[in-house]
Amino acid sequence: MIAESLFEIVVKVIEGIGVCVVVVGFVIAAVLATRALRRGAGGTAAFQTLRTTIGGSILLGLEVFVAADIIHTLSAPSLEDAAVLGLIVIIRTILSMSIQIEIEGTLPWRRALLTSGGEIVAKEISRAASPAK
Repeated sequence: MIAESLFEIVVKVIEGIGVCVVVVGFVIAAVLATRALRRGAGGTAAFQTLRTTIGGSILLGLEVFVAADIIHTLSAPSLEDAAVLGLIVIIRTILSMSIQIEIEGTLPWRRALLTSGGEIVAKEISRAASPAK
């Protein structure tokens, strides 16, 4: 009984972190796009920065949500919960692949290096922080 309530609290905290990741990612994307516009990089560069950063934060948020779903399923394992988790993981995997293809313009298995959502956001932040050329 105590373990189940502890797992529920942990799941809620992790889900909250996932929501924060997406919201903070959106705010960072808006700031980076605004900075790109102010530097005179143009609307296309600002849009690409916004799109890439939001996509990366969504990918990172999805990874956090999957972790929360796994912990939730482990807290009260049943065949029905495992089936629901499997379906959620499949849907989120397809969604993640779609977003990654949209961001990078290539299939995930054709990339030379694997890139996670966090790496995409970090790359955009470092690119925005570097001096304009």
